[in-house]
Amino acid sequence: MMTATQPSILVFDVNETLLDITTLDPLFDRLFGDPAVLREWFAQLILYSQTMTLSGLYNPFGQLAVGTLRMIASIHDVSVADSDIEEMKARMNTMPAHPDVAPALTGLRNAGFRLVTLTNSAPASSPTPLENAGLSGYFEHSFSVEAVRKFKPAPETYRQVATEMGVETSDLCLVACHLWDTIGAQAAGCRGALVTRPHNDILPAANVPVPDLTAADLTGLADQIVSRWRAS
Repeated sequence: MMTATQPSILVFDVNETLLDITTLDPLFDRLFGDPAVLREWFAQLILYSQTMTLSGLYNPFGQLAVGTLRMIASIHDVSVADSDIEEMKARMNTMPAHPDVAPALTGLRNAGFRLVTLTNSAPASSPTPLENAGLSGYFEHSFSVEAVRKFKPAPETYRQVATEMGVETSDLCLVACHLWDTIGAQAAGCRGALVTRPHNDILPAANVPVPDLTAADLTGLADQIVSRWRAS
Protein backbone atom coordinates (compact mmCIF):
# COMPACT_ATOMS: atom_id res chain seq x y z
CA MET A 1 0.00 0.00 0.00
CA MET A 2 1.34 3.46 -0.95
CA THR A 3 1.62 6.27 1.55
CA ALA A 4 0.02 9.68 1.05
CA THR A 5 3.40 11.18 0.12
CA GLN A 6 3.90 8.74 -2.74
CA PRO A 7 2.27 9.06 -6.17
CA SER A 8 -0.55 6.56 -6.62
CA ILE A 9 -1.49 7.47 -10.19
CA LEU A 10 0.94 7.18 -13.08
CA VAL A 11 0.15 9.50 -16.00
CA PHE A 12 1.67 8.30 -19.26
CA ASP A 13 2.50 10.42 -22.27
CA VAL A 14 1.49 8.51 -25.41
CA ASN A 15 3.38 9.48 -28.57
CA GLU A 16 6.93 8.09 -28.48
CA THR A 17 6.68 7.16 -24.79
CA LEU A 18 4.23 4.30 -25.39
CA LEU A 19 3.83 4.27 -29.17
CA ASP A 20 6.72 3.98 -31.61
CA ILE A 21 6.70 6.98 -33.95
CA THR A 22 9.42 5.44 -36.12
CA THR A 23 6.60 3.64 -37.93
CA LEU A 24 6.45 6.94 -39.86
CA ASP A 25 10.03 6.46 -41.10
CA PRO A 26 9.04 4.98 -44.50
CA LEU A 27 6.88 8.02 -45.27
CA PHE A 28 9.70 10.47 -44.53
CA ASP A 29 12.22 8.31 -46.35
CA ARG A 30 10.01 8.28 -49.45
CA LEU A 31 9.22 12.01 -49.36
CA PHE A 32 12.59 13.40 -48.30
CA GLY A 33 15.04 10.59 -49.06
CA ASP A 34 16.00 10.61 -45.39
CA PRO A 35 13.97 9.06 -42.55
CA ALA A 36 15.81 11.32 -40.08
CA VAL A 37 13.61 14.21 -41.27
CA LEU A 38 10.98 12.59 -39.03
CA ARG A 39 12.86 14.06 -36.05
CA GLU A 40 12.92 17.50 -37.63
CA TRP A 41 9.16 17.31 -38.21
CA PHE A 42 8.41 16.08 -34.70
CA ALA A 43 10.60 18.72 -33.06
CA GLN A 44 8.92 21.48 -35.07
CA LEU A 45 5.48 20.05 -34.25
CA ILE A 46 6.24 20.26 -30.52
CA LEU A 47 7.76 23.73 -30.93
CA TYR A 48 4.70 25.14 -32.67
CA SER A 49 2.20 23.42 -30.39
CA GLN A 50 3.89 25.11 -27.44
CA THR A 51 4.06 28.38 -29.37
CA MET A 52 0.31 28.26 -29.89
CA THR A 53 -0.28 27.81 -26.16
CA LEU A 54 2.12 30.59 -25.19
CA SER A 55 0.35 32.85 -27.69
CA GLY A 56 -3.10 32.09 -26.29
CA LEU A 57 -4.11 30.17 -29.41
CA TYR A 58 -5.24 26.60 -30.05
CA ASN A 59 -5.45 24.28 -33.01
CA PRO A 60 -5.84 20.49 -32.68
CA PHE A 61 -2.58 18.58 -32.63
CA GLY A 62 -3.46 16.53 -35.71
CA GLN A 63 -4.04 19.66 -37.77
CA LEU A 64 -0.74 21.10 -36.57
CA ALA A 65 0.96 17.82 -37.53
CA VAL A 66 -0.33 18.14 -41.09
CA GLY A 67 0.61 21.81 -41.30
CA THR A 68 4.07 21.12 -39.94
CA LEU A 69 4.63 18.41 -42.55
CA ARG A 70 3.68 20.85 -45.29
CA MET A 71 5.99 23.48 -43.78
CA ILE A 72 8.95 21.06 -43.61
CA ALA A 73 8.22 19.95 -47.18
CA SER A 74 8.29 23.57 -48.35
CA ILE A 75 11.61 24.15 -46.57
CA HIS A 76 13.07 21.09 -48.29
CA ASP A 77 11.42 21.97 -51.63
CA VAL A 78 9.45 18.73 -51.61
CA SER A 79 5.91 18.26 -52.89
CA VAL A 80 3.35 16.68 -50.57
CA ALA A 81 0.19 15.19 -52.08
CA ASP A 82 -3.12 14.64 -50.34
CA SER A 83 -2.39 10.91 -50.44
CA ASP A 84 0.79 11.54 -48.42
CA ILE A 85 -1.25 13.34 -45.77
CA GLU A 86 -3.69 10.43 -45.62
CA GLU A 87 -0.80 8.01 -45.26
CA MET A 88 0.62 10.05 -42.38
CA LYS A 89 -2.75 10.08 -40.62
CA ALA A 90 -3.13 6.33 -41.07
CA ARG A 91 0.36 5.65 -39.78
CA MET A 92 -0.15 7.91 -36.77
CA ASN A 93 -3.34 6.06 -35.88
CA THR A 94 -1.69 2.64 -36.07
CA MET A 95 1.66 3.20 -34.37
CA PRO A 96 2.75 0.01 -32.57
CA ALA A 97 3.66 -0.10 -28.90
CA HIS A 98 7.35 -0.25 -28.01
CA PRO A 99 8.27 -3.82 -26.98
CA ASP A 100 8.96 -2.76 -23.38
CA VAL A 101 5.55 -1.15 -22.83
CA ALA A 102 3.21 -4.07 -22.14
CA PRO A 103 5.55 -5.79 -19.63
CA ALA A 104 6.14 -2.49 -17.82
CA LEU A 105 2.44 -1.63 -17.62
CA THR A 106 1.60 -5.12 -16.42
CA GLY A 107 4.15 -4.87 -13.62
CA LEU A 108 3.00 -1.42 -12.54
CA ARG A 109 -0.65 -2.40 -12.53
CA ASN A 110 0.12 -5.54 -10.54
CA ALA A 111 2.02 -3.38 -8.05
CA GLY A 112 -1.16 -1.43 -7.35
CA PHE A 113 -0.60 1.75 -9.34
CA ARG A 114 -3.50 3.37 -11.18
CA LEU A 115 -2.64 4.10 -14.82
CA VAL A 116 -3.96 6.86 -17.09
CA THR A 117 -2.70 8.62 -20.20
CA LEU A 118 -2.37 12.29 -21.12
CA THR A 119 -1.74 13.22 -24.74
CA ASN A 120 -1.47 16.33 -26.86
CA SER A 121 -3.57 14.54 -29.47
CA ALA A 122 -7.30 15.17 -29.67
CA PRO A 123 -9.67 12.35 -28.66
CA ALA A 124 -10.02 9.83 -31.48
CA SER A 125 -12.94 7.69 -32.55
CA SER A 126 -12.66 3.95 -31.99
CA PRO A 127 -10.40 2.22 -32.74
CA THR A 128 -8.07 4.70 -31.06
CA PRO A 129 -4.27 4.55 -31.39
CA LEU A 130 -4.08 2.90 -27.95
CA GLU A 131 -6.71 0.35 -28.97
CA ASN A 132 -4.88 -0.37 -32.22
CA ALA A 133 -1.66 -0.89 -30.23
CA GLY A 134 -3.39 -3.25 -27.80
CA LEU A 135 -2.79 -0.98 -24.80
CA SER A 136 -6.14 0.59 -23.97
CA GLY A 137 -7.03 -2.10 -21.42
CA TYR A 138 -4.20 -1.05 -19.14
CA PHE A 139 -5.62 2.44 -18.51
CA GLU A 140 -8.67 3.52 -16.56
CA HIS A 141 -8.85 6.88 -18.33
CA SER A 142 -7.29 8.61 -21.34
CA PHE A 143 -6.99 12.39 -21.07
CA SER A 144 -6.47 14.85 -23.92
CA VAL A 145 -5.24 18.44 -23.70
CA GLU A 146 -8.17 19.40 -25.90
CA ALA A 147 -10.28 19.68 -22.73
CA VAL A 148 -8.22 22.71 -21.63
CA ARG A 149 -7.19 23.79 -25.15
CA LYS A 150 -3.57 24.12 -24.12
CA PHE A 151 -0.69 21.86 -25.01
CA LYS A 152 1.75 20.28 -22.61
CA PRO A 153 3.75 21.48 -20.70
CA ALA A 154 1.11 24.08 -19.70
CA PRO A 155 0.25 23.44 -16.02
CA GLU A 156 -3.48 23.27 -16.79
CA THR A 157 -2.93 20.05 -18.75
CA TYR A 158 -1.60 18.18 -15.72
CA ARG A 159 -3.99 19.81 -13.27
CA GLN A 160 -7.00 18.62 -15.27
CA VAL A 161 -5.89 15.04 -14.64
CA ALA A 162 -5.65 15.63 -10.89
CA THR A 163 -9.05 17.33 -10.85
CA GLU A 164 -10.78 14.60 -12.85
CA MET A 165 -9.17 11.85 -10.78
CA GLY A 166 -10.08 13.63 -7.51
CA VAL A 167 -6.52 13.88 -6.23
CA GLU A 168 -3.77 16.46 -5.75
CA THR A 169 -1.07 16.91 -8.37
CA SER A 170 1.37 15.49 -5.79
CA ASP A 171 -0.47 12.16 -6.16
CA LEU A 172 0.53 12.03 -9.84
CA CYS A 173 3.73 10.95 -11.52
CA LEU A 174 4.12 11.87 -15.17
CA VAL A 175 5.93 9.17 -17.16
CA ALA A 176 7.32 10.44 -20.44
CA CYS A 177 10.30 10.21 -22.77
CA HIS A 178 10.48 14.00 -23.25
CA LEU A 179 12.21 16.11 -20.63
CA TRP A 180 10.06 19.15 -21.48
CA ASP A 181 7.05 17.07 -20.40
CA THR A 182 8.48 15.98 -17.05
CA ILE A 183 9.66 19.56 -16.43
CA GLY A 184 6.11 20.84 -16.93
CA ALA A 185 4.62 18.14 -14.74
CA GLN A 186 7.08 18.75 -11.92
CA ALA A 187 6.50 22.50 -12.11
CA ALA A 188 2.77 21.78 -11.69
CA GLY A 189 3.43 19.75 -8.53
CA CYS A 190 3.65 16.23 -9.96
CA ARG A 191 6.52 13.78 -9.81
CA GLY A 192 8.42 13.09 -13.02
CA ALA A 193 9.81 9.83 -14.41
CA LEU A 194 11.83 9.97 -17.63
CA VAL A 195 12.44 7.11 -20.03
CA THR A 196 15.17 8.43 -22.27
CA ARG A 197 14.79 6.18 -25.32
CA PRO A 198 16.91 7.36 -28.29
CA HIS A 199 16.94 11.12 -28.95
CA ASN A 200 16.06 12.21 -25.37
CA ASP A 201 18.12 12.91 -22.26
CA ILE A 202 18.60 15.13 -19.21
CA LEU A 203 19.26 18.85 -19.75
CA PRO A 204 22.24 19.76 -17.52
CA ALA A 205 21.48 23.41 -16.78
CA ALA A 206 20.78 25.40 -13.64
CA ASN A 207 17.19 25.45 -12.36
CA VAL A 208 16.03 22.74 -14.76
CA PRO A 209 14.03 20.17 -12.74
CA VAL A 210 15.69 16.77 -12.72
CA PRO A 211 13.25 13.84 -13.03
CA ASP A 212 12.71 11.87 -9.86
CA LEU A 213 13.58 8.70 -11.77
CA THR A 214 15.33 8.05 -15.09
CA ALA A 215 15.94 4.90 -17.12
CA ALA A 216 16.80 3.97 -20.69
CA ASP A 217 13.71 1.79 -21.15
CA LEU A 218 10.25 1.55 -19.68
CA THR A 219 10.75 -1.80 -17.97
CA GLY A 220 13.76 -0.42 -16.10
CA LEU A 221 11.82 2.70 -15.18
CA ALA A 222 8.88 0.60 -13.98
CA ASP A 223 11.20 -1.39 -11.73
CA GLN A 224 12.47 1.86 -10.21
CA ILE A 225 8.93 3.19 -9.70
CA VAL A 226 7.86 0.03 -7.88
CA SER A 227 11.05 -0.07 -5.79
CA ARG A 228 10.79 3.58 -4.75
CA TRP A 229 7.09 4.21 -4.40
CA ARG A 230 5.51 0.91 -3.48
CA ALA A 231 5.67 0.47 0.28
CA SER A 232 6.87 -2.90 1.52
